[in-house]
Amino acid sequence: MKKTYVIAEVGINHNGDIDLAKQLVTKAKESGCDAVKFQKRTVDVVYSKEELDTPRQSPFGTTTREQKYGIELELDEYKELEKYSNDLGLDFIVSCWDLDSVDDIENNIDVNYHKVASAMLTDKEFLEKLNETGKPIIVSVGMATEEEVDAALNILDNVEYVLACTSTYPTKPEEVNLS
Repeated sequence: MKKTYVIAEVGINHNGDIDLAKQLVTKAKESGCDAVKFQKRTVDVVYSKEELDTPRQSPFGTTTREQKYGIELELDEYKELEKYSNDLGLDFIVSCWDLDSVDDIENNIDVNYHKVASAMLTDKEFLEKLNETGKPIIVSVGMATEEEVDAALNILDNVEYVLACTSTYPTKPEEVNLS
């Protein structure tokens, strides 16, 4: 029987703070996780100018743009987190949200897997870009229809895991279907 592979979802919960990110990685290790997963976005590609210019109070400023840029890590910080995670014996995974982020990660970081967020399953160009990396892929299906999942799985070459996710936060116990 295969051992369950446990991934700590750090995502963007580090709020752009490398020290907090390292604390979360350490907690993942202490909790018995096998991997940590972060997210990477090119802010001006993923979000529209209109959305970025909307008012939003945050520790980073008064617009959504300032908030989104504030919570992103720099490439050298991803490198530092990759080394930190690997030194602790954890696999390092990044969910990219755009083509430029895939290039940034592939050219600078040796991730163990690429993870596809369910929101990206309908982006054929993005999925094909992941195929080009030759890396194993983890697919999340929480916000996708069965047809979207089937279409994505027909495009992707190196799918190693498919995650059946419940995309409500926090998840209510009655929404979890583990059977």
